[in-house]
Amino acid sequence: MRHIVTSAALLLFAANAWAQANVVLKAGVGRETVETYCAACHSLDYARQNAPFLSRQGWESEVTKMIKVFGAPIEPADAKVIVDYLTANYGGG
Repeated sequence: MRHIVTSAALLLFAANAWAQANVVLKAGVGRETVETYCAACHSLDYARQNAPFLSRQGWESEVTKMIKVFGAPIEPADAKVIVDYLTANYGGG
C-alpha cells in the first residue's frame, strides 16, 4: 500500500510540474520579469485564472501581498513592471 501512495504522490507532483512548465504567458513588456519572480513560488496560470477579477488595483494588492506576506524578494521597480504587465495583459476587473 505504501508503494501505491508513494507512486501516486510522485505522479501528482510530476503532473503539476509539467502543467506549470507548459504555461505560456502573453507576449509583452515585463513578461520575463513575471516569469522570473512569479514562477519561483507558484504556477504562472495564476494570472490567467485571476484575470477576470483583477484590475490594476487588484494586481497591485496581489503583488504587495506576495512581497509583504509571503516574503517574495521583489524590488519596487520590478513590482511596478509586474503590475504593469499583468494589468495590460490580464487586467479584466
